Amino acid sequence: MSQFTLSLCDPNFLLPHRAGVAGLALALAELERERSNAPLEWKGKITEVELEWEITNEEVKLEWKGSDQKAVTWLLEQTYQISTQGYLDVPALKLDEQGKYIFTQGVLTTFLQHNKQRNLESNSLTLTFSIEPEQPEIQLTFKPLSGCYYTKKEIKDAFGKKGAFKEHIPLKGHHLPGLVECFVNGPYQERPQGFLALLFLPLACGYYQLPPQTVGGKLSARSALVIPEVQDLKQWVTRHRQMSGYCYRDFRSSSAGESALHFLLRERVQEESQRFSVPYCEVYQLGKQIWDAQQAYLKQAVYRVQATDAVLNLYEMARQVFPAQVRQENGETWLALSKVLPWICDNLIEGKPWYAGFFEFYKRNKLYEREGLVKMAANLNSDEQVLFDVVQGAFRTYLHGQIQQANKQGRNLDYKQVTDKAIYRFQRPSTQQAFATALVYFLSQFRSKAAFNKGSEIIQWIHREQNWRRARDLVLLAIATYCGKEKDSLNGTDPLTDDESTDAADEMFVFTDETDQ
Repeated sequence: MSQFTLSLCDPNFLLPHRAGVAGLALALAELERERSNAPLEWKGKITEVELEWEITNEEVKLEWKGSDQKAVTWLLEQTYQISTQGYLDVPALKLDEQGKYIFTQGVLTTFLQHNKQRNLESNSLTLTFSIEPEQPEIQLTFKPLSGCYYTKKEIKDAFGKKGAFKEHIPLKGHHLPGLVECFVNGPYQERPQGFLALLFLPLACGYYQLPPQTVGGKLSARSALVIPEVQDLKQWVTRHRQMSGYCYRDFRSSSAGESALHFLLRERVQEESQRFSVPYCEVYQLGKQIWDAQQAYLKQAVYRVQATDAVLNLYEMARQVFPAQVRQENGETWLALSKVLPWICDNLIEGKPWYAGFFEFYKRNKLYEREGLVKMAANLNSDEQVLFDVVQGAFRTYLHGQIQQANKQGRNLDYKQVTDKAIYRFQRPSTQQAFATALVYFLSQFRSKAAFNKGSEIIQWIHREQNWRRARDLVLLAIATYCGKEKDSLNGTDPLTDDESTDAADEMFVFTDETDQ
């Protein structure tokens, strides 16, 4: 008789092992439902094997009589199947067609990325998914899956001649991305308990497709694998049974940081106690490495992400104001992603204000998603709002003076030119003292009602070493997202006063709307 206890508290288990235990619990819970509906003689009996299991909050206990190989093979057969459409189908996940496509593509670019781990049909199929109502459908090509590591009838590397587990089981690095640092040292040696857990790891993970990246002069695809920290098996299984599947919009992610935040946002439980939620996750960013010409999805970076409710709320809002959009050109349809969202997500997972580094971001990019930045500016705290309002008030006065000067000279105001000139004032300073001088001069030269009795708050921003760079980001953000009072500037107009020229205002902040394909 073979007995195995896979515990979340096992000191030899890494995060992938603990997530694998959760995946095994989910698969067994689905089998338990089938067993309760099956004839009485079923009772966990397989050919020459009798299998029993128990799931507690912290561990999974397995016990069987007979061959280890036959017991494990039966478990895999019940968990992983190949559908008639060529998808890797896991009944326990209860996925629709989009969900099956996403899961299959996710596993093929992570655990089954090597051609030794999977068999694909030679002919590609064309798939169409609807992303938004009354929008063109997304068209994708997909090679059906005919077989893979998890659906093999025999996994010979793990068992001896008599079907018993080997004491140490070799696992290839390309099968477990990120687990093996260097292929020169050979495969990762695993115990039977760890091997069992890792077989079911794909059930617990999140999969994301990232924008392509140029490596060695060629455009290369990238993916992200998110592995959760599960602390209560029963609660986790219950929640995942109630979760809806991923849609294609969820599968496309702007960055590895956003992948982690999106995964944690899905895992957050509104109605349950917070102790049952996933506290953190690890995200593996996979893509091409210039030193390996064979493998397409090698580890590029690993992040451990822990997010509070406040951070997830900010991310949820950012995701709404910087949404992926369906684009169509030359007969092709794709989902275009935001360039602003990954920058905001990187700030959130690092514990920084969402606008941190706007100084550098503005220098690198054209400000094309201004409407979203204006909406995000509503999430500043009271201290940040003071400086933001003061600068926008001064900038309004500055623009009003520029308009009067242009009218006297009989010309239309070049809004972009005068705005760029104001921004340049605060891009030049590279030290705290230089920035403080520039800001004080600007606020004193262009008086604002919002600055009344706010001198002490402004001093805190510019004369503390830890604050002045944040102040510079806020100042530039305030200028870049300025809106006129009377009319909505989000439609392309930024009128300043009732007597200003609407035609001239239309030229202000006309930025290119660019997103990655």
